Amino acid sequence: MPKGKGGGASGGGGAKGGGAKGGGGAKGGKGKGGASADAEASGGKKSAAGTSVKVRHILCEKHAKCMEAMEKLRAGVKFNEVATQYSEDKARSGGDLGWMTRGSMVGPFQEAAFALSPSTTGNPSYTDPPVKTKFGYHIIMIEGKK
Repeated sequence: MPKGKGGGASGGGGAKGGGAKGGGGAKGGKGKGGASADAEASGGKKSAAGTSVKVRHILCEKHAKCMEAMEKLRAGVKFNEVATQYSEDKARSGGDLGWMTRGSMVGPFQEAAFALSPSTTGNPSYTDPPVKTKFGYHIIMIEGKK
């Protein structure tokens, strides 16, 4: 989940709560792709754990709704389809937040995202249980690390 205000991984919006709902995002207020530019600007150095992840998530304000989404995932529904139906932010577009760098996400979200292994929306590896942040409950998956 991005932190801060304005810009946003979505490049707009201003729904309540900020974060991936329209606030924060890649450093410098850049939209998608900004994370890669930041890595290059810092000399392109990457730690063994990686410096950026391609993130998808499902954000729900209420725990019960998040658990409904989790049940759909367990039943084999594709991650992007569940995100479109359940996520309460811009991630309704399949949950895609794009490439995000370390430091551009709130603590618990970042820790969970970097701990995951990359997977696909058809066979996702996601956070279970959901991750709680100031924005609500997140089910997170990543599609890549670099």
